[in-house]
Amino acid sequence: MKRPRYRSLTLAIHPSSRGFGWAAFEGPFSPYDWGTVDARGAHKNEKCLRRIEKLLKRLTPQNLVLETFDVETSARRTRIARLGQAMVALATVYSVEVAIYARKDVQGCFVHLGARTRWEIASVIARQFNQFEHLLPAPRKTWQVEHWRMALFSALALALTHFQRDALTLLDEIRPS
Repeated sequence: MKRPRYRSLTLAIHPSSRGFGWAAFEGPFSPYDWGTVDARGAHKNEKCLRRIEKLLKRLTPQNLVLETFDVETSARRTRIARLGQAMVALATVYSVEVAIYARKDVQGCFVHLGARTRWEIASVIARQFNQFEHLLPAPRKTWQVEHWRMALFSALALALTHFQRDALTLLDEIRPS
């Protein structure tokens, strides 16, 4: 069966110290494509932006979903804050709507499932979507750095947060006063 020519995609991107994880969804239960990008070495932001631009051209998403990146309200490094600002500017060039959620918004969407930490949220996602089960890293020990694939699960969590928040907004709009 052929896919329709027009599809509306939501692209979620989560930068990390090694590059970024990304996930594109056709709807809240339909992951379309996903992956991680390794951008180690010098000029990480430029490498990331080139890959993000390729994703925007290839996928032509309607929405770009990001986690809060400003230094004042998040625990992100200055490099990630600059990358976040550049991603928003790039999305504007490609006429892609940008939605930005705080970490607490993501946690709030999964807390009713008993998931509070990044790994607990990732394990809920892996149980819900079989295609991600084999990608779930083992729980991190306190002395270990976060596994590079957690950026993918953070992107997945952002996309799911976007769909849940979008649905709640829609319900508020149609609810009688």
